[in-house]
Amino acid sequence: QVQLVESGGGLVQAGGSLRLSCAASGRTFSSYAMGWFRQAPGLAREFVAAIHWTGGTTYNTDSVKGRFTISGNNARNTVFLQMNSLKPEDTAVYYCAAVPKYSPALAALKYEHVYDVWGQGTQVTVSS
Repeated sequence: QVQLVESGGGLVQAGGSLRLSCAASGRTFSSYAMGWFRQAPGLAREFVAAIHWTGGTTYNTDSVKGRFTISGNNARNTVFLQMNSLKPEDTAVYYCAAVPKYSPALAALKYEHVYDVWGQGTQVTVSS
């Protein structure tokens, strides 16, 4: 059984940076796309960024424009999220997810239902 394991979260001051990682463990795993979502206390989970391995990247531009960068490895089983210029409103649990069974449209990667596999999340706290 495949699991996605996030790491790299923590406490950082506003203006600082963090790099989140998400790696698949278990049986050999590859995907068509992977993404990051986040959920702040009391709020719904929201899309952050996604990468389609042959189709490019997409971001929640309103929230993270110019500050976050998503990338991944050639094996298509690990994804990173470089977060710069962090703000207190970035505080949330960050989840990674993967689409292993089919190739979705890039525009569809902002929707949770597209993803089949999810990680347990990693906490990011940004202090003011």
